[in-house]
Amino acid sequence: MKFCKFSSCGLAGISVAMVLGVQAHAQITVKELQTFFAPAQIVSGPDIVDCTLSGGSETTCFSITVIAEPSSYTPGPWCPTNISDGPGKSGIWLEGGEAYSADGAFMQNMSTFYEDDKWQLFDQSTGKINVTDSLEACLAAARPDVDPAYQNHCVQCLMEYMPDGATQTYVIPVEPQPLMRGRSLSFAGAGIASNGVSLAAAAPTDAILGAYTIAPFDTCGGHVNVHAGYHYHAVTDCLTELSSASQHGVQIGIAMDGYRIFAHNLTDGSLPTKLDRCNGHEAEGLNYHYHAGAVGSNAILGCMSAEYGCASNDPTAVCDASARPPRP
Repeated sequence: MKFCKFSSCGLAGISVAMVLGVQAHAQITVKELQTFFAPAQIVSGPDIVDCTLSGGSETTCFSITVIAEPSSYTPGPWCPTNISDGPGKSGIWLEGGEAYSADGAFMQNMSTFYEDDKWQLFDQSTGKINVTDSLEACLAAARPDVDPAYQNHCVQCLMEYMPDGATQTYVIPVEPQPLMRGRSLSFAGAGIASNGVSLAAAAPTDAILGAYTIAPFDTCGGHVNVHAGYHYHAVTDCLTELSSASQHGVQIGIAMDGYRIFAHNLTDGSLPTKLDRCNGHEAEGLNYHYHAGAVGSNAILGCMSAEYGCASNDPTAVCDASARPPRP
């Protein structure tokens, strides 16, 4: 993704299509977005801007800058500190479509759970679990090439490790530009929740486990990356409680391609039908939209059905999502 400064990009025209699927002027669109994002810690926006999407479409987006932290609860806990710790002192782990309590007993039995005797996360004499308990340890362990010193650790990064004033800016098309075939979420993430927290792509659990580490999510499905802040890999009741339910369920977010994201279940508790591989469908009275994956799936969305916008930690930029991302 390539970014340009507002001073060189300019603003969009006034009349746009609402992200909620209704034609309206920009002023009404912004009002709708302000209402939807009322639970978020908004720094600036939502504003209407010009943007270039992942497929090269030049269109109109909304831009919103938020603090990547929920205001309705305190994130965590994640790692238990002793094998005697119960679920109240730990988060969850996602495996095989299921969500498991990542409590002390789970950490104690990792070698059995994964059928690998190299797992040894705790001191057998005291029951103390190896936990990354500093910024330095977090940075050394929460990366693709885990420092060997932090193998066999429960990895957690805390909100206090984030720089003061850290924000995330999302630039998302107001009117989705559909693709012929769904596209991977790896570069864009899934979207933004109503509370301003990132809805991320699947967590790289194979890489995490391959280094004999485990990085639990809190019971709201989130954990902290010091580069992106707090973000979700699963959608739980923490989000469905923030908004009122329609007949089709609760809208919990907006995808990076502009389509709405609803909760996994419908209002009556049943599952939506005829979902495509991206977790999307049309329903009576509703245009195309997504439903979040099951909590244990490690996939809020399966893919992106339309061209996506950008997420950035630079609040003064508008994205060109069609640009090839730099090599790592």
